[in-house]
Amino acid sequence: MENSKNIKKVELGNPIHLEEFVAVARYGAEVVFSEEYCRRVKKSRTLVEKWVEEERVMYGVTTGFGALCTKAIGKEETAQLQENIILTHAVSVGEPLREEGVRGIMLMVLQNLGRGNSGVRLEILEMYREFLNKGITPKVPEAGSVGYLALEAHTALVLLGKGEAWYQGELLLGEEALKRVGMKPMELSSKEGLALVSGTTSPTALGALALYDMLQAAKTADVIGALTVETLKGVMNAFDERVMKVRPHGEQAKVAENIRKILKNSKVIKKYQGSRVQDALSLRCMPQLHGASRKTLEDARRTLEIEMNSCCDNPIIWSEPGEEDVISACNADSSYVGLEMDSASIAACTLGKMSERRNNRIIDENLSGYPWFCISQPGLNSGLMIPQYTQAGLLNEMRVLCSPATIDNTPTCGNQEDYVAMGYFACRKAVTVAEKLEYILAIELLSDYEAQQFQDKDVEVSSVSKAVYSELKMTVPVMEKDMILHPHIEHIRKLIHSGRILEIAESTVGSLK
Repeated sequence: MENSKNIKKVELGNPIHLEEFVAVARYGAEVVFSEEYCRRVKKSRTLVEKWVEEERVMYGVTTGFGALCTKAIGKEETAQLQENIILTHAVSVGEPLREEGVRGIMLMVLQNLGRGNSGVRLEILEMYREFLNKGITPKVPEAGSVGYLALEAHTALVLLGKGEAWYQGELLLGEEALKRVGMKPMELSSKEGLALVSGTTSPTALGALALYDMLQAAKTADVIGALTVETLKGVMNAFDERVMKVRPHGEQAKVAENIRKILKNSKVIKKYQGSRVQDALSLRCMPQLHGASRKTLEDARRTLEIEMNSCCDNPIIWSEPGEEDVISACNADSSYVGLEMDSASIAACTLGKMSERRNNRIIDENLSGYPWFCISQPGLNSGLMIPQYTQAGLLNEMRVLCSPATIDNTPTCGNQEDYVAMGYFACRKAVTVAEKLEYILAIELLSDYEAQQFQDKDVEVSSVSKAVYSELKMTVPVMEKDMILHPHIEHIRKLIHSGRILEIAESTVGSLK
C-alpha cells in the first residue's frame, strides 16, 4: 500500500483502505465525492422524504428513539426530533479527543452515510467534507461512550452552529468557527440527527488510527530486534528459512526473512556465528512472537477495512426500484471492531514485553559483556539503568489496558439495549497501547545505539544498523557520562511513530515483508 503521508486526495464512493483513512485523519489529505457517491445519497434521500410525507412508520424518524420507539412523531415534528437527538446525546465528558481522532470520526460518518442506505441529504455530508478540507475540528470529549451516539453528537453540534471547534489552532464557538470559513449552520431534516450519531463511526475511527500505528510498530520491531541481535552478538540459526518451513505460519516466515535481510551483511554476526548453540528466547523467538502478533494485527486490519466501508446505520434503507424497504436492525453494534482491538492490544503488549527483555539483556553486564547500563564508570554514573524502569512501568499500564473491554455488559436505554458491545473503549485504549509500545521500542533502540561505543571497533555492523545509527547520531549524543535522557527517548519515539526508522531500513535493503 502507498505510504499515508504521500496520499494527497481520497475519493469516497469506492472502498477505502487503512492507509487512505490515515492520510485524511492524520495527514490532511483532501476528501472528494465520486459521482456514484452523490447519486446514491440523493436517491435514498428522495425515498425518505416520500415516506415521511406518507407518515410511514420508521424508527427514529416517525417514532422516538430507544425505549421511546413506541411514541409516534408527526411529520411536522420530524425536524425538531432530529435536532433534539443531537442536543441530548452530546454528553461524553473529560479531555477532548486528539484532532486526528475527530477527523477520523467525520470521515467514518461520510463513509457510513455515503453508502446510500441512510437517507440523509447530500448537503449534510458536504458540510462534514468541508470541515475536513478546511480544517474545522469539533471539540469532542473522549470518555463515556458504549460504542456510539455521544461523541458523534458532540461532532454534529458544530453543524448546527453549536458546541465548540478548533480552527487554525484557536478554540471557537461552533457558529464562529463556521463563520470563519464562510459557512452557515444547518437545520436538520428527517432522519439526519439519528443517522449522524448512529453507527460504529467513533470506535472504527480510533481503532483504525491505533491499528495503523501498531502495524507500523510491529514492522519496526523487526528492525530494532535485528539490531539487538547484532548488538548482543547473536547467532542466526533460529532465523533459518528451513526452520520456518516446518512450521509454515506465513507471518513467522516473513519476520525471519526481515531479520535475515537486515543483518545479511553484518560482519559482527559473521564473526560470532557458531559462538553458541542458541540465544535467549527474546532473541531467537522473534519470528514466532512477532509473527503471531502481526497475524493478529492483520486480522484486525481485514475487519476494520470491512467496517470502514460498511453501512452501520439504524434504520437502514433500500432505494432500488422494486426493493424499497426500511429495516430497523443492529449494524451499529461495535463487536467486530471492539473484539479485534482488544486482541490487537494484547498483540501489541506481547511485542512490548519482548522488547523490554531484549533491552534488559543489553544493559546487564552479565548478559551482554558491556559495562553495566552501557556507561563507563558505572556507580558514579547510572547510564541506561532507569529507562528500563520506564519500560517496566509502561508494560504495567499496557497489561492493565489489555483487559478486554468487550467482555463487559451494562444495559442501557431502559433495557431496550440490554446487551451492549462496549467496543468504543476497546478502540480508545488501543490508541494508548500503541503509543506505549512505541516508547518501549524507542528505549530498546536507544540502548542499541549507546552500546555501540563498546562494540568491536574493527568489525562493521550491518548497512541498516549503520544507517539507523547515523540518523540517531544527528541528535542523540554518545553517552560517555550521565546526561538528560528524556528528550532523546521522545525524539526516537517520534522517529518510530512517523515511520522514519522503517524508511531508513527499507531505503537501505529494500521493502521488508
